[in-house]
Formats: sequence, C-alpha cells, structure tokens
Amino acid sequence: MEFIKTDILVIGAGSGGLSVAAGASQMGADVVLLEGHKMGGDCLNYGCVPSKALIATGKAAYSQQHGAQFGVKDAAGVVDYAAAKDHVADVIATIAPVDSQERFEGFGIRVIREFGKFISPTEVQAGDTIIKARRIVIATGSSPLVPPIPGLDSVPYETNETLFDLRETPEHLLIIGGGPIGMEMAQAHVRMGCKVTVIEGAKALGKDDPELAEVVLTSLKDEGVEIAEEALAAKISGQAGAIEVETQDGRVFKGSHLLMAVGRKANVDKLELGAGGIKPSRNGIQVDDSMRTSNRRVYAIGDVAGGLQFTHVAGYHAGVIIRSMLFGLPSKAKTAHIPWATYTDPELAQVGLTEAEARKKHSSSLEVVRFHYSHNDRAIAERKTKGFIKVMVVKGRPVGASIVGYQAGELINLWALALANKMKMSQIAAMVAPYPTIGEINKRAAGAYFSPRLFESDLVKRVVGLVQRFIP
Repeated sequence: MEFIKTDILVIGAGSGGLSVAAGASQMGADVVLLEGHKMGGDCLNYGCVPSKALIATGKAAYSQQHGAQFGVKDAAGVVDYAAAKDHVADVIATIAPVDSQERFEGFGIRVIREFGKFISPTEVQAGDTIIKARRIVIATGSSPLVPPIPGLDSVPYETNETLFDLRETPEHLLIIGGGPIGMEMAQAHVRMGCKVTVIEGAKALGKDDPELAEVVLTSLKDEGVEIAEEALAAKISGQAGAIEVETQDGRVFKGSHLLMAVGRKANVDKLELGAGGIKPSRNGIQVDDSMRTSNRRVYAIGDVAGGLQFTHVAGYHAGVIIRSMLFGLPSKAKTAHIPWATYTDPELAQVGLTEAEARKKHSSSLEVVRFHYSHNDRAIAERKTKGFIKVMVVKGRPVGASIVGYQAGELINLWALALANKMKMSQIAAMVAPYPTIGEINKRAAGAYFSPRLFESDLVKRVVGLVQRFIP
C-alpha cells in the first residue's frame, strides 16, 4: 500500500474536477487527481460533446432536404447512421487530448486511474494508494437515472452512456423523458430518418417557460416527432427490435429501440461518504454556499452537489472553490446569473427569472419586453424567423431573459453578462451591434424597453417641441 500526502485531492476528472486540478496546480498547489473511468467525464464522452455532434449530423441532413427555400434543389439527405457515429467518435477524439492524463501530468499533477473512497475525514483510498489531503474536492458528476419501471430489467434499452455506440439505425426510437436530452435526441434522430416517439410523464420541456417551450414542441411535431405528454410509463415489455411501453392511462407505444432520458443521479455510491463525515442530500451531497460539505475540509462541485446539472456550472463551481482553497478568501456560489440552453432547432435558452418567477417575486414593479425574430433582417435572410426574446425588467435592470429561436444559446450570453454584473437596460441599449446580425435582437429588446418612454411620452414630445422653437 502506497501513502501520499498532498495539498489538494480531486476525485473525478470531469469538467469541474479538471478545472480545479489545472488551476490549483498551475498556481502552486500540490494536486492529486483520481479518475476510475474516462478522463473528461460525462460531458466529453457521453453528454454535451457527442450529443451536439449528432445534432450537427441531423442539421446537415435537414439542410439538404430543405434547400429549395434558398434556391437550392432539395436532396434526399440520407444519413449513414454508422458513419454519423464515426463523426461523433472523431469529435470526441479531437477534443480528448485537452482532457487527457498526459496533459494534466504535464501540469505536475499526479493522476491515479482508480475510483476513490473515504476511509477517514482526511484520507481517501484509491486502489492500492491512500491519499491524505489538506483539502478534498468531490467532482464525481452524475449518471443516467433509470427508474424501476416494471419489465425494464428484461428489455434492452439505451441511455446517453450507450446511445453513441449504437451503430444500427433505429427504425422507431421510443424515448422515455421529455426534458432537454430527450428532445434533443428526438429531433436529431427524426432528422436522420428514424421514427421517434417521446413519452413524457408530465409536460415536455416542463422546466422552461411554457410559452417558449411550445414553440420548440410545435417545431418538433411539425418535423414528425410524436410527443405524448401526461404519459407516465407503467410497464415495458418486448425484445430487441420490438419494444412496447404501456402508460398508466392505458396507452401503448411500440418501437424498435428504447432510450431512457428521465434525468440524472449523483455519483456517490462508491465514495463511502459516512467514513469521511460527509452528509448526503436527496440529490447528491449537502453543501453550503461556499460548496463546502459537512466536513469543512471537503468540497463538492458540479452535478454531485445536487443543484443545476450543467457542465458550465461545474466549471463555475471550480472557480468559486479555488478562491477559497488557495487564498483563504470568502467565496460563494450563486445561481441567479447561470444560463442554460437546449440545443433543439429552434434553440431554447434562459438566464435568471422566467416571466412566471419574476411576476411572483416582483409583481407590480415588473416589465416584460419582447422582440420577435421576424423583425430581424439577418433572421429573415437566413429563413430563421421562428422565435422571440422576452426580457424581465425591474426598475431598469434585467432580472431574467428567455429566448427561443436561432442561436438562442449564443444570444443568452449577453444577458448572462448583464445579470452577473448587475447591468442596466440603458447599458445594453448603448451597445452598437453590427448589421445585419442575429445579435441585434438583444439590442432591439433593450430598445423595446425604452421605446414607450421616448416615443409615447407626452413630456418628451413637449420638451422636443420647446427645444425646436428656441434652437437657432
């Protein structure tokens, strides 16, 4: 048994863990990094990267099939499913060196390819090695949640951890779960020539503003995705190529393949949290605003901390705790400025409060401003006029922004910046955007806030009239 002492031990080499390890090491700390599976974690290998690569395949096929609107003859846009998966694998392989063991060892980090478990509040065992650390960071991420639906254990199914290895084209893909993962994969597969049925126990895209979600859902239905809502799966039966899902209300859905996309669960099972004096929570590990656990020497970040489950949140958490661990400075994680996006077509993006949340919190002081893509010249040129933005404003400052439409995930960045820095709508309006760009939508939304104050104000008109009389 080998014994190691270190400043910082990081458990998990996903987005959050790698950010902590690299940052801490390059600033002079001695760092040990544990990873029992793949470097890069879920995002690189099973999540953000492969899913966006497959979405790109679907977009390419769809573009060939719908070229006539641009004066280009429509083509079949036939997808070679196995070749599409080669494309996915190539994208992963291209990015993988950035997250590789060799790169992080180049930073001076000791990388141990074993799972870790606590054996005391300051010690973790990884294989034949025991590491004693001054500070420990749990960044073990999450895995697909597979609910105990009767019959599921005897039927072959996919999760995001297996879907990207599937080489045969699903004739009819059944997807249980109508959240972002389910809807993204539904659209990607229908565009690649598969029949797709989404089976959702409540409302599809139910965590987003329903007005915006409806734009996305209508688009998917128009493309051929069958979406069954209020359809709680009660029984699953069949075999490979012939699977049936029966819902509580008696509906039966038949398909060739099944994808489970009902959510995520925190990866805590191997950690032996009790030995480390660490309290679990319902969604993972209990943390305070500084991302500290009940053991003050131990931090938990990213999905395992039980909050927002996004790669960029894990990276944000890494920055929060590095300030605390390395410099002893107070640092707290906040959520009001955290954006997220769903990469359907049209895209769906949110930061801060939704309209419903803002009305509940701010009531009479809230103003909601809107601007539609159909009034943006670049969107018209690109034939991408479906969608709109709405910004929730309180006393001249945005408190939330919701966008559905082309490049919504890019447009939301400006509003994330505004919320993070408590900017005013006047500062957004002062921005000069190049013409013609989709980004003008943000500036026009700010303009929509000031328009009634300038163009519908009797006081402004009287002042202008007086000035015009007396200007020589």
